[in-house]
Amino acid sequence: MATRPPILQPGDTIGIVTLGSPLDASVIDARVQTLQGMGFQVVLGEHVYAQNGFLAGTDQERASDLMNMFRNEQVKMILPSRGGVGVAGVFPYLDFDTIRRHPKIVTGYSDITGLLNVLYQYADLITFQSLLLIDFQLATPAYNFDQFFAAVSTFISPRSIQNPPGVPLMSRVPGNVTGPLVGGNLLSFIDTLGTPFEIDTRDKILVLEETHEPINKVYRHLNHLKLAGKFDDCIGVIMGECTGCQVAYGKSYEDLINEFLVPLGKPLLTHLTTAHGTYKAALPIGARVNLNTYNNTLTVLEPTVSG
Repeated sequence: MATRPPILQPGDTIGIVTLGSPLDASVIDARVQTLQGMGFQVVLGEHVYAQNGFLAGTDQERASDLMNMFRNEQVKMILPSRGGVGVAGVFPYLDFDTIRRHPKIVTGYSDITGLLNVLYQYADLITFQSLLLIDFQLATPAYNFDQFFAAVSTFISPRSIQNPPGVPLMSRVPGNVTGPLVGGNLLSFIDTLGTPFEIDTRDKILVLEETHEPINKVYRHLNHLKLAGKFDDCIGVIMGECTGCQVAYGKSYEDLINEFLVPLGKPLLTHLTTAHGTYKAALPIGARVNLNTYNNTLTVLEPTVSG
C-alpha cells in the first residue's frame, strides 16, 4: 500500500513551486492572495518567479525548490503554479529517500502528472491529479474545489468519482477491475519512455487525457504507448477529455476511442472530466481504485490522506 500524505487542514502552510514553464508574477500573486483568503499560509519557492526562456529557471533550481518544500516541516502541501513543459528535467535531481521520509500532498495536472507518477513509483507516495495554483480563483467551478478538498482534506472512503450533473461517464468495454491508479497527461508519459522514469502500468488502471493536439498526433502518442507495452501491462483504461483536440483527416476523438482503444479489449471508461477541461475530477495517483464498466463507476477504495 502506498504512503498517504498527511491531511490538509484549515490554516496549514502550502508551498508554491514553479517546476516547468514560467508564470507571470501578477498571476502567481493573485492566486496566492486567493489561498490566503481561504485561510492558508503560503511559502514561495526561491525560484517561483524565475524565467529562463520557456523554463522557470534551471532544472537544478526548480528541483531544489521542490526538495526544500519536502524538507520544510511547516509545509503540508506542495502546489505547483502551472505545468507547461520541462517538469521531467527535475527528476534526476530529486532525493527520493528524503521525499519518502517527509510525505506531503502534491497536486497538479498537465506536465506535472509526470512528476506525480514518479513520486508514486520512486517514493511510494500517493499524489493527486487535481488543481494547480492557477486554478485558485473565483472563476473555478465549485465542482473542482469539492473534488480537491474531498481528496486531500477528508478521510472519505470509499469515494465515488463522478462527473458533474449532465456530463455522463461512458463505458465502452465491460469489466470490473481493481488496482492502483496511474497516468495523467498522455504526452508527458511519451516523453519518459525509454528513460529510468518510464511509467509503470503493470497491473495498474491507466488514466489518460490530452489537450490541443490534432487527433492524428493523439493516435501517434497512443500507438507509442501500445508499442511500449503499456496497454498490455495495464488492467483497465480510463480516458479523460481531449480538450480542444482538433479533428484530423476526418477523424475525431470519438473515432479514435472506438477504432483504437475499444479493440484493445481492456475495461474502458471514457469522458471522465479531468485536468485541462473546465471540470476537474481529483484522481489519486497510486491509490487503489475499482473500475466497474458494467455499472459506469470509478471508486477510490481507501482514504488518500492520513491523520
